[in-house]
Amino acid sequence: METRWLNADERATWLRLVAVVELLPGVLDSQLRRDAGITHFEYFVLAMLSEATDHTLRMTSLAQRTSATLPRLSHVVRRLEEKGLVERNPCPEDGRASNARLTAAGWDEVVAAAPGHVRTVRRNVLDPLTPAQLTQLRRIGEALLTQLDPEGRMTGLYNPADTAGDATAR
Repeated sequence: METRWLNADERATWLRLVAVVELLPGVLDSQLRRDAGITHFEYFVLAMLSEATDHTLRMTSLAQRTSATLPRLSHVVRRLEEKGLVERNPCPEDGRASNARLTAAGWDEVVAAAPGHVRTVRRNVLDPLTPAQLTQLRRIGEALLTQLDPEGRMTGLYNPADTAGDATAR
C-alpha cells in the first residue's frame, strides 16, 4: 500500500490539532488543581456521577463514560474516596461489581468547581470562535468521533442537546 503523505495544508491542519490536543488538557488541569485541588480527570469523574441517577454508577459504566481503564478509574476513585467525595459499595444487582456514588461533599465539590471550569472552557475554547466556527467544530468533532468511537461507547452515552445547559461543561 502506498503512503498518502500529507500535503502542506493537511500538515498545517494536523499540527494545529495536535497542538490543541497537547495543550488543552494542561490548561484544564492547571485551573482545576489551582482552584479546586482536583485534576481534570477527577472533575470529569465527579461530573459523570453528578449527572447519574442517584449520583451512582457501576464502575464499568463510569469507566466507559470517562474512557478510562478500570485500573485507572479504580485508582482515581480510591483517591476521591480518601477525600470523602465518592464512596464505593457492592452493586445490589450484581455482587461481583461495585458502584461508585457521589457523596454530599462530592456534590458540593463539583458544584463549586463547575463555574471556574466553565470559565476556562469558554476562555480557551468557545469564546475565540465565531458561532459559525462553533458549529463547524461540533460537526468536525462528530465526524472524528464517528471514526474514533464507532460503537459510541463514550460519545453515545448522552445526547448533546440534552446537556446544552449543563453547568459542569465536562
